[in-house]
Amino acid sequence: MVAMRFDTKIAIVVREDLAPWQRLNVTAFLAGGLAGGVTGAIGEPYQDASGNAYLALFRQPVLVYEGDLGALRGVREKAVGRGMDVAVYVEEMFKTGHDADNRAVVARVRGEELDLVGVAVHGAKNGVDKVLKGLRLHS
Repeated sequence: MVAMRFDTKIAIVVREDLAPWQRLNVTAFLAGGLAGGVTGAIGEPYQDASGNAYLALFRQPVLVYEGDLGALRGVREKAVGRGMDVAVYVEEMFKTGHDADNRAVVARVRGEELDLVGVAVHGAKNGVDKVLKGLRLHS
C-alpha cells in the first residue's frame, strides 16, 4: 500500500484542561464543522463486501493537538490571519442546547477574546504547520 501525500492538513486543537468527555465532544463538533465547510474534504461513501453502505469520511488524516487557552487563541489568530478554514468551540457552548444558541454565544465576543476550548484548521500543509508550531499532539 502506498501512503498518500496531501498538500493540505487538517488539525484540531483542544484545551488541555478539559475532561475526557469534553475533549471528545469538542473534537467531534469541530470535525463536523470542517467536514461541512471545506469543499473536497470528504471522500466517497464506503461499502462492505455484503453490500452495506456507509457514510463518506475525510479524505485525509485529522491530527489532534492540545494546548492551553493562550495557545488556542494564538492558533485561531494566526489561522484567521492566513485565511485558513477555521472552526471554533467556546466554553459556554457546553451549556447551550442547540446550534442557534452556540452561534449566539460566539457572536457576543470579539475573536481575540473567545474563551476557546477547541479550534480546528484546514489549509496548506506548510501554513498549518506554522500555525501549530510548538504544540504537542494530543496524548
